Amino acid sequence: MKKLFFILVLLGLTIASAQKKEELLVIKKEKIELISKLQIEVDSIQKEIDILAGWSFKAFGTVGGSISGHNNWFSKKTPNSSIGDFGININAFANYKEHKSFWKNKANINISWYKYNDRENSDDNGDFTMGTDIFTISSLYGRKFGKKYAISALAEYRSSVFLDYDTASDPINNFNNPGYLDIGVGVTWSPIMHFNMVIHPLNYNYIFHKSGKKYESSPGSKIIVDYTKKIGNLNLVSNLSIFLSYKSFDYSNYLWTNTVSYSIWKKLGLALDLGLRKNKQEAYNYQLDTNLDMELADADNKLQFYWLFGLHFKLD
Repeated sequence: MKKLFFILVLLGLTIASAQKKEELLVIKKEKIELISKLQIEVDSIQKEIDILAGWSFKAFGTVGGSISGHNNWFSKKTPNSSIGDFGININAFANYKEHKSFWKNKANINISWYKYNDRENSDDNGDFTMGTDIFTISSLYGRKFGKKYAISALAEYRSSVFLDYDTASDPINNFNNPGYLDIGVGVTWSPIMHFNMVIHPLNYNYIFHKSGKKYESSPGSKIIVDYTKKIGNLNLVSNLSIFLSYKSFDYSNYLWTNTVSYSIWKKLGLALDLGLRKNKQEAYNYQLDTNLDMELADADNKLQFYWLFGLHFKLD
């Protein structure tokens, strides 16, 4: 009799626990649905805020790197060595909007370092070497003459920032060597909120450089395409900057940067940065180091490419 009573009590507790779990799951489902509805409302309010006049500021970036070492790892050609790399990409925006005009300012810095240290080689000091080194700042002002079009003026500057080294005692200052300054006017097309296309047929591409370098400034067209998209926790940011020279196609160049990020917790997540660049004058000056008789037309203008995967952060 006691055993039967104990079994009935245990069965009752099990049923009660199962019912409570089902009730909690129902409550959880209701809360998730409520959160989804609230998020839709928040996104709608944010869209209204984005439309309003005034200043808006935003910044985001990616940090990535790795370190590894080997001691007496005899399957390697260099059994005692260490490898390391580190990169950071930061984007900042300061935009002002009025009913009839806008002013968009943007800055980007993308830098990375790497090293390979063979501890058995006395000539290998194991210092970090510069990898990616990109600095870009731009300012676009426009006066609207319709819902989607504006007369606009642009100034964009691109260069490197840090020193590079041929040897440990031979620093090369890459800042403004070369430096690219585009100044021009034209039209900006904004068919949707987060897409802009700048078309400036009246543009001059100034190239600054020091002696020993061979660069040519020229007039041309400047085209910039900006696109941003947020899909849930996924964020897409893409920028394409093209200069088409009227003097020679060999003086043309482009830079296309992309960031795909996913928010995991609050303002932190993971991101992949990708960059593509083609610049024949840049390739030509690099190849002059080994062939002084080379002409610009003969330069091998290979596609330049970088990528960075790491921790993503944003400030807004």
